Amino acid sequence: MAFIKKQTAHVESEDQDIRGLERDFIGLVAELDSDDSSVRRWAVRDLMPMPESSQPLVKRLTRENDASVRAAILNALAHLGDSVAVAGLVDCLRSEDAALRNEAIDVLKEVPHAVEPIIGGLLTDEDSDVRIFAVNILESLRHKNVEQWLIGVIEKDTHVNVCSTALDLLTEVGTEQSIPALNLLKNRFSDEPYICFSVDLALKRIANGSD
Repeated sequence: MAFIKKQTAHVESEDQDIRGLERDFIGLVAELDSDDSSVRRWAVRDLMPMPESSQPLVKRLTRENDASVRAAILNALAHLGDSVAVAGLVDCLRSEDAALRNEAIDVLKEVPHAVEPIIGGLLTDEDSDVRIFAVNILESLRHKNVEQWLIGVIEKDTHVNVCSTALDLLTEVGTEQSIPALNLLKNRFSDEPYICFSVDLALKRIANGSD
C-alpha cells in the first residue's frame, strides 16, 4: 500500500509540473495530441473555461482512448454546452462505440437547454437508433412539450422499437391528451403484444390519474 501511495503522489506531482508550464489556447490544443495522457487531461481541464474550445475537444473526443481523458472531455463539453459541443455529442450517437454513445447520451441529458432546440430533428432522424436515443434524452428534459413530442413519435414513427421506447416514457408522463394517439398506436401495431400491453397500461394509469 505504501508503494501505491508513493506512486500516486509521484503522478500528482508530475501533473502539477505539467500544468505549471505556460498555458495558452494554441499550446493547449496542441497538447491534446500528446502521447502522455496526463498532458492531454490537463490540457482538457485548462481548455474548459475557454469558449472557443468546443471544436478541438469534439475533434479529440472520437479519437481518445484513455478513459480518464475522455471523461474530462465529456465534462468540459457539458460545461461549455454550446451548439458546437452539442453537435459533436450528437455525432457520437452514430458511433460504433457503444460506450461513447452512452456517455454522449448522459452528457446531453445534462444540458437540456442546449438540446431543446434540436430535439425535434433528432426525433425525426433517418437513423432509428438516433431516434431511440433522442427519446431516452427526452426523459431528462423536463420540458412542457415532452408529452407532445412523444405523441408525435407514436403517431408518425413507423419503427416499432422507436414507438415502444416512446410508449414506455409516455406511460409515465402521459395525460388525457395522449389517449387518441395511444389508441391509434395500438391499432397500428395490433400484432405486437408488448405495444398492446403497454398501451393498455398507459391508458389505465391515465384513467386512474384523472379520477
